[in-house]
Amino acid sequence: MKPIYKNYFRKNKNADPILETIENVAVFENLSQKELYEIVRLTHQRDYKKDESIFKKNAPAEGMYVLLDGAVDIFEPDSNTILTTFKSGDFFGELALIDEEPRMASAIATESSKLIGFFRTDLLTLMKRSPELGNVILMNISRILGERLRKTNEELTKNN
Repeated sequence: MKPIYKNYFRKNKNADPILETIENVAVFENLSQKELYEIVRLTHQRDYKKDESIFKKNAPAEGMYVLLDGAVDIFEPDSNTILTTFKSGDFFGELALIDEEPRMASAIATESSKLIGFFRTDLLTLMKRSPELGNVILMNISRILGERLRKTNEELTKNN
């Protein structure tokens, strides 16, 4: 039975799970709700089965992925070493938005997973339409890559 009274003062969460997820992705930090909706319109959703490949080492790098639901391992196939595991809400592959070099590792779904892709062509389209928005995203990517480089350097100097 449907209630007669509805609490109109309760804030509704976003009905769109993609919007809800990308609001928390560092690549899209400092964007307005309107700008986030523009990003959502450019994303591509895909479902992966357990053990399905998302991309392989040396494949052309075309864009980044945001994990809506599930789990993904990034691994080095030659040594079969797992480099990292991503869970719901995580993102990976953002370097491909600015660099056309082939993938440096492989990615595989370790459980049934839903991902959204945001590709270099999407970013270029966005930059033509809204250069200011494109610049914010590029600055966010630069900051993320800088943080990862710093952490890698710290790890390397710790081990020497």
